[in-house]
Amino acid sequence: MAKNNRSRKRDAEYEPLDVERLTTGFRRTEVRNGREWTVQPISALNANKTYTCPGCSLMIQEGVAHLVAWRNDGILGDQADVEARRHWHQACWKMS
Repeated sequence: MAKNNRSRKRDAEYEPLDVERLTTGFRRTEVRNGREWTVQPISALNANKTYTCPGCSLMIQEGVAHLVAWRNDGILGDQADVEARRHWHQACWKMS
């Protein structure tokens, strides 16, 4: 009889894929115009409010996938940077 090399312990530690995390994307750091920004994609399912895009001054409607970006090298500290975050259309962020 063939030996089963499959680890029983590995089965016990199995975690299902977090589909929401895969579809929304991952937080990342980008450098633009010499400044460091944190960029977080927001999926259409998680877009629960309407925002004004600073790139085009048009509305990002509820249910529209977009990005949230904030500086992470501001002189007033991390909390002030997060409070100053802005919601962008994906295309507007790419052109900024």
